[in-house]
Amino acid sequence: MKQRAIVALTLGPLALLLIYLGGFFYFIPVVILLALATLEYTQLAKNIGWHVNFILLLILVFGQWVLGQWPQPALSGPVLIASLIIILAYILWTYEKETSQTVPADWMGTMGGFVLLGILGSYFFLLRGLPELAWQWTMLAMLCTWFGDGGAYVVGKFVAGKYIGKHKLSPRLSPNKTVEGYVGGILFGVTFSLIFAYFTGIPLTAALIMALLITMLTPLGDLGISLLKREAHVKDSGNIFRSHGGALDRIDTLLWSVPIAYYVALYSDFFL
Repeated sequence: MKQRAIVALTLGPLALLLIYLGGFFYFIPVVILLALATLEYTQLAKNIGWHVNFILLLILVFGQWVLGQWPQPALSGPVLIASLIIILAYILWTYEKETSQTVPADWMGTMGGFVLLGILGSYFFLLRGLPELAWQWTMLAMLCTWFGDGGAYVVGKFVAGKYIGKHKLSPRLSPNKTVEGYVGGILFGVTFSLIFAYFTGIPLTAALIMALLITMLTPLGDLGISLLKREAHVKDSGNIFRSHGGALDRIDTLLWSVPIAYYVALYSDFFL
């Protein structure tokens, strides 16, 4: 708990500052974090028995991040199709050269990494690049996720067992997660999101919808990475954040939070 608090209190304010500054102050650290997560993903794939080429995947996902930071609508579609064709061509080449005995799984693993870290990862930049209330929406997405995760941890570990009992949410994938913690995460995330939205000018109805969607749905992202870690027989995707695990562990829910926040923000006028 102490190590978690130290990491959170150190990196949390720094992350919020970088979000506020935007530009390269935001782009470069997020790219580094996503690149580390990409490396960890390829290592998980290797441990599972897939062959995902890190260099190829990194180049392709980086293209998505650049288009997220500097959107070019005329290029986004062609770059996406070209990336998928490059993945397919590489996979077919590996099959012809007999460099892998798991080519179909390699293909799906590479495609999964591209979607997860490239397409979803690009929303970190698309969200921060919104024409209005960009840093406010980006901070809200991050803080809602963090407070939701923190609320789930606190309620599940310190409240549920002592006062209301524990009911496991996903016994096979994550035995420590409880239904009580899940509900606590929703309450914490929604409450803080509404407070933050009130003081930063974000429409409260839109903030409520965003917070509900994030806190209810994004735990699936955490469970998805837990599935990969289970199959890879590792506890964490890495150890760069010590007790907090690796880069992929830290963004597994954020990869889903930021696209949700982006589209809620984009259509927030409908909620007024």
